[in-house]
Amino acid sequence: MKDKTTERWSTYESFHVVLGDKKVADIVITNHARSRWTDRIESEQTGIEDIADFMWQALKQGRIEPYYRNEQDVYLIDDDLVFVAEFSDLPGETDLLGNPLHKMIVVTFLGRMSETIELRDLKSYYSWLRHSRRMTLIKNSRKRK
Repeated sequence: MKDKTTERWSTYESFHVVLGDKKVADIVITNHARSRWTDRIESEQTGIEDIADFMWQALKQGRIEPYYRNEQDVYLIDDDLVFVAEFSDLPGETDLLGNPLHKMIVVTFLGRMSETIELRDLKSYYSWLRHSRRMTLIKNSRKRK
């Protein structure tokens, strides 16, 4: 999902939006993220193009911000929708100054904080998930014996 624009006469560069220290020029939605979108966010517009368009508009409007100040992989849209993203350099794509442009790979959508209160503190949420999975594994191993 790319846009093209000109900043000066007769000079073309790939359109990019700055997010933190990254210059995002492309958004990739993984299959896992698409299935999580369907399960946790919206079941009507589930096409990868629909999700990428939503993400692109949110990025252009400055509605995406990091969940934690120091971490670079968990982000919020409109202070509600939590998602995990990774970044990689776009090969052969640079801005006018020669700085690399990035591809934002949306790994998964965790959900909306307004619907899932546990997402308000991700560290305790992950801790709780690990504990509950471990307890499930312990229970299942007891049943097998």
